[in-house]
Amino acid sequence: MKASKTIISTLREAPNDAVIASHQLMMRSGLIRKLGNGLYAYMPLGYRTLMKVQKIIREELDKAGLLEIKPTVIQPGDLWRESGRWDKMSGEMLTAQNRQGQDMVVSPTAEEAFTALVRDGLSSYKQLPFTLYQINTKYRDEIRPRYGVMRGREFTMMDAYSFDKDQADLDASYDNVAEAYRRIFKRMGLSTISVKADTGSMGGSGSEEFMVESEVGDDTLLLCPNCDYAANVEKAACKTEVPLNSQGKPQVKTDKAIEEVATPNVFSIEDMEKFFGEKPTTFLKALVYKVYNCAVDLSKTEFYKNAETVTEGGQTYIPETFFCVLIRGDLDVNETKLAAELKASGAELASDEDVLKYSGAPHGFVGPVGIKIPVIADKSTVDMHDCIAGAGKEGFHIKHVEPGRDFTAFMTVDVRTCKEGDACPECGGKFYMKKGNELGHIFKLGTKYTKSMNVTYLGENGKPVTPLMGCYGIGVDRTLASIIEGHHDDKGIQWPMSVAPYQVAVIPVQYKGQMQEVADKLYTDLTAAGIEVILDDRNERPGVKFTDSELIGYPVRIVVGDKNLPNVEVKIRTAEAAELVPAEKAAEKVASYVKEELNKLNNF
Repeated sequence: MKASKTIISTLREAPNDAVIASHQLMMRSGLIRKLGNGLYAYMPLGYRTLMKVQKIIREELDKAGLLEIKPTVIQPGDLWRESGRWDKMSGEMLTAQNRQGQDMVVSPTAEEAFTALVRDGLSSYKQLPFTLYQINTKYRDEIRPRYGVMRGREFTMMDAYSFDKDQADLDASYDNVAEAYRRIFKRMGLSTISVKADTGSMGGSGSEEFMVESEVGDDTLLLCPNCDYAANVEKAACKTEVPLNSQGKPQVKTDKAIEEVATPNVFSIEDMEKFFGEKPTTFLKALVYKVYNCAVDLSKTEFYKNAETVTEGGQTYIPETFFCVLIRGDLDVNETKLAAELKASGAELASDEDVLKYSGAPHGFVGPVGIKIPVIADKSTVDMHDCIAGAGKEGFHIKHVEPGRDFTAFMTVDVRTCKEGDACPECGGKFYMKKGNELGHIFKLGTKYTKSMNVTYLGENGKPVTPLMGCYGIGVDRTLASIIEGHHDDKGIQWPMSVAPYQVAVIPVQYKGQMQEVADKLYTDLTAAGIEVILDDRNERPGVKFTDSELIGYPVRIVVGDKNLPNVEVKIRTAEAAELVPAEKAAEKVASYVKEELNKLNNF
């Protein structure tokens, strides 16, 4: 390609709204242009890199035996009602009605579409297992689109879905895709961290994220230095310490009756420490939470025995519920974990009005003893004894509280927010923290969608069976941006060879005379050797061409100038200095280098 025949439109300065390196460099190098808030178009050089990312994804997924299909971007809203996600995801979805008045969805994800497509053709166990995938456009109405294509409203996703006979097949499909992901990211020059993650609105059981370390990452990762445990803070578990009393010894049961203590102006855990002279590990912190679309069976609790329920997508849930969440005084509640344990779409602290209504006291004085709403106890409270808690009325606390004696928890689960320095659940090592961006996410969905959407096949015994599903996604635009985040300097992008828009830039100082002849021959010889070359034949000053080549990030630059002929200057983008090479040997030398770099990325 000759530079004069494509669009190279670079900027000296990045737009004011570009605050991270990838956004700044993609705009400055002309890879993308902004059409609207969260909406970016790929220009020719940017589109070439995007297609290369997609090509690597396709090659590895095809090699792993996945089958590519092309579903529609517009989906019938009725499919989302079948699955039960029409209301749960309404805030993120772009919807419209066609001329018949039917609700339609601009695809934010494709579980419903793939499940419906498989439902129409699946009949026998002999067809299973298989995994389908697409690389397609998605739209999510992000509240705060930011960081360019890292978090845009319209984006390109690879999503795949496995359909399996049993858990063994699902585990194999899951592992197969996970291994393909590792190859994909390595081929792009990305070093990823695999972490345990929350399943969120996707549902299901097992979930794993492929993260890349980033100073501006949206996610917080907790990692163990002694073993390979790694998790998103939303999912991370940790060892529960034995709670200690004020003497630094394990707490022991007490036979003392509950004692009410007037505690005016004692609201926080810090206030309680000063007032009682005790460590926060002796306090039971009680918080009232409002939970949305709770699907946990609450029929055994008196408070919700006759609660109004909604059934959608084969799932029955209570639209709004309230719980008293109990945790050790020095710890915090992880709302994502809480929602997951309650099979709910979300959880948040209740309003002051609701706290008073359901607990009889404002936050700071809420307690588990005598409260009417169900108590969700964190595992940190299991070994607590002789505790101090809110009394359930303003201005009072109670002493000598014994869990199990004075109150009974509806559920005892892990809803603790783990943090740096907590103990790894696998080996006890102390967590350290990193920021990261998610590139890929894989889930074991089980029957969440196949059951709600009535997908069955005839098993070996001739009876209907519901297949299991796995779900696997890669954010293509986000992956491209993450490559730039990890490969740049103060001059511009430093593309890995596998995804560069062009592998070599041939730059004549002036495109005329002998310089033009040598540049044209280098271009011809390199192209014949299978190398992707851009020949900068523009009528621009040499400094402009050199600056553009570094900003755009071509891995190799060959400069043809009168002063050096019959030699040319070969500069590797990541190297400190250039090298003079005889012009007649330059094409062979550079082609060999390009192929060697590609081999390093493709063979590991």
